[in-house]
Amino acid sequence: MENIVTEETEKSAKTLTTVIYALYAASYFIGISAIVAIVINYIKKDDVAGTFLESHFRWQIRTFWFGLLWGALGGLTLLIVIGWPVLIADGIWVIYRIVKGWLRLNDNKPMYVAKTC
Repeated sequence: MENIVTEETEKSAKTLTTVIYALYAASYFIGISAIVAIVINYIKKDDVAGTFLESHFRWQIRTFWFGLLWGALGGLTLLIVIGWPVLIADGIWVIYRIVKGWLRLNDNKPMYVAKTC
């Protein structure tokens, strides 16, 4: 089934994408909000297929999983001291990704331009 995108549905999807960025940002204070955000990403990703928002959803999903991976590795290595720099770097990286994504979304820009062969 083809996804028909109207100006109204794209505006609604952009609002949802903004809410998802906010949920990821809020996860620094309320950790469960990141779980809510990733669930929404997966449920609604077909709705944004073919729009510039698709790249934002991919950006958000990758931010969650790689942030979780490095957070887990940092947590596991806390006892051997290296965990602290890993956790700090992960935290900074996730903040960077949230801010960069939110700014590009505000400018109606995709996260990256698809390369064609």
